[in-house]
This record gives sequence, structure tokens and C-alpha cells, in this order.
Amino acid sequence: MAARPVLVSAPPELDLARPEEVGLNAAQLARIDDHLRRRYLEPEKIAGCLTLVARGGKPAYLSAQGLMDRERGRAMRTDTIFRIYSMTKPITSVALMQLYEQGHFQLDDPVRKFIPEWRDLRVFESGNHPNFLTRPVDRPMTIRDLFTHQSGLTYGFMERTNVDAAYRELAIGGPPAGGSLRQMIEQLAGLPLEFSPGDAWNYSVATDVLAYLVEVFSGQPFDEYLQEHITGPLGMVDTGFTVPASKVDRFAANYRRDRNKQLVLLDDPLTSHYTGDVSFFSGGGGLVSTMHDYYRFCQMMLGGGTLENTRILGRKTVELMTMNHLPSGSDLTDLAVGTFSETTYEGVGFGLGVSVTLDLAVAQAIGSVGEYGWGGAASTAFWIDPKEDLIVIFMVQFWMSGTFNFRGQLKSIVYPALT
Repeated sequence: MAARPVLVSAPPELDLARPEEVGLNAAQLARIDDHLRRRYLEPEKIAGCLTLVARGGKPAYLSAQGLMDRERGRAMRTDTIFRIYSMTKPITSVALMQLYEQGHFQLDDPVRKFIPEWRDLRVFESGNHPNFLTRPVDRPMTIRDLFTHQSGLTYGFMERTNVDAAYRELAIGGPPAGGSLRQMIEQLAGLPLEFSPGDAWNYSVATDVLAYLVEVFSGQPFDEYLQEHITGPLGMVDTGFTVPASKVDRFAANYRRDRNKQLVLLDDPLTSHYTGDVSFFSGGGGLVSTMHDYYRFCQMMLGGGTLENTRILGRKTVELMTMNHLPSGSDLTDLAVGTFSETTYEGVGFGLGVSVTLDLAVAQAIGSVGEYGWGGAASTAFWIDPKEDLIVIFMVQFWMSGTFNFRGQLKSIVYPALT
């Protein structure tokens, strides 16, 4: 049984508008709490969660439910710090697009132009590491391929091919506290691609490579670049690659299900690697953040790259990032070869670091064409709907995403609240 909630300290509150002020129905939004309580909290499928709905630049619904640390009886707070995992990817993508705006690269530049060690990349044919049979790529990998996961790279956790087995053997992209982005680049230079760039879509360490390119173009370590150019200017005061000792009391525990579908502790906030030194600054999944911080990032994107007179990106750059970049207007069903993604495939395309809804009927979803977003491995999720001036963010710590369809269920409750 869950421990009785104990509030560590009174959390600060966001300045909330009344839902009716921004065209939202309060009674319909109240169904979010009821749904999550009945479906997930009471049956102890998750320990706790935090949900935000904002419209017109104003948060109108913010609800903390359950526990952020079940073992210590700590209640979920509005300033809880979460592992956002792959919700790091849009932030990394923005970082590199800032450097695009400075003329450092074009999207169709070959990656080998900036990573010389990759000039002879090849494609897997057969064999096991280190004895692979390979063939030449049909065309060079481009920076656009990295943004859109069409690079031919993969993730070790896929457990689908002999290539991702080599990633696991070599700990490509991890463990989180070891190695560096540069070391990852050197390791990848010796491994074949899953497919020739542009031939398919496969979720991968490509965004970690984007983080390395940020270092190449800026001359700064990736963590320092983010602080100077994104998280600092946006006032994202709790977003980073580690949790300092002064903030550990706000750091949530991470959970998973055991073979009996019982909730068990996966990562204790007091002993987590996030509380120690980190040298691998994963642009694909390394950040922790809060609802307040991630909302400010999302509002910047919805504001065309600007928040409160602080310009992070140009308006046309945001438009470029959030359009579908898959070839011939394809959706992910046409190109995806892997079995894991933070989005459904049908009716969904991919931009520069985010999924993009193309066709609601094909996606069998309520919402808007052009909405974009992503999620994280601990089941966090967000989406931004420019047509409705809407932001929804869901924070939870449950490994692995995809176990429960939080995003789809939230959409079915949130969109009917629009008035």
C-alpha cells in the first residue's frame, strides 16, 4: 500500500487563469483528475502525476495528484523535478537550430562534413559485432536525417537487430554517468548503420549526435550551451543534467511494474545517478525538469520562438521545425522499421525533433492537424496545438512509456473542454 502523503514544503503556485477566461470548460477539465484517480492512482498503477493545460498564454488547469516518492510518503508537488528523458530532444533540436540561424550548417549538409570520422559509414548486411558484413551507404547521412531519425542509427534497447546488440555491448549512449558525447561519436564510427540514410525511420541516438554538433559549432560543452542560450534566458531554473543536493527533496522517484504488474521502485531519488557527477550530456534523454520550466519552453515554441520579449528562435525557424520533413509527405507508417516510438505512427509525420499530426482521421484521434509534441521514457508527454493556442503537459515517473496511453486519454478529455 502507498504511504500516507507528507508535504515537504508548500510548493509555489503558477498564476492560473480561470478556465472560462481562456475558452475552456472547467467542469470538463475536472474530469482529468477523476480519470487519473480512478484509472491509475487508486489501483496503484502509478504513484502520482502532474497535469497542466494552458491556453492563450495562460495556465488554466494545474493538478498534482498522488505521491512523488511513495517510499517516503512525499506528495506530488507542482514544483516536483522529473526525469524527462526524450522530452530533452525538442530542447536539443532548438539548440542546434539556433546555430542554424547563425549560418553554421544547412539541413542537407552531409554529417561527415562536420564529423570527419564518419566519412566511411557503411550499412549492415549480416554478422555479429565485431565481425559485420557491410555495404556502402546509398547516399551520405545529412543533418536533416539526424533531426528526423532517418539516419540509420538506432538505440540499444530496441533489441531488434545485431546492430542494436552491438550498441548494448558497447553501452552506446550510456550509461548516463559515463563517457562523453565525443566518445560516443568515436564508437559509432566503427559500427554499421541499420539502413542507408533516408530509407527508413528508426528511433535512435541521433539527437545525441545533434548535441555533439552543438558542441562542434558553438565551441562549448553541451550543458553550458543550454544554460547560456536556452534554459537560462527562459528562466528554466530547475532544468539540467543533475539534481543538486539543495533540490533533492523535490526530485521524484521513478517506478516500473514487476512481472506481477505491481509498482516497484526503479530509481531512488536519493541514490540516483542524477544526484552525482555526469559527463555524458545526453541530448536525447539526459535532462531533468519541472512543470514550470517545461511550460516556459513550450510557451516559447507556441509564441513563435519568443517568450516575454526573450527571443530564442525566429518565427520562421519554429515553422520549419514543426512541419513534416518525411519524404513526399509520408507518415510514420510508411517509413518506421522499429517497434518503439513516443508517438503513434498512423497519420503522424515528423519534423525537426517533434512529431507532427498530419491527418486526424487516419490517426483516429481528436485534436488538430499541425499539433506537435513528444514524450519521455518515464511516460511524460506534451503537445502544442497552434490552431487552438493550446499546451498540455503531463508529468509522471513510470517506466516504460507506451504501457499506458496517457496522451490519447488526455486528448479525449481536454479537447471537449474547448469552448
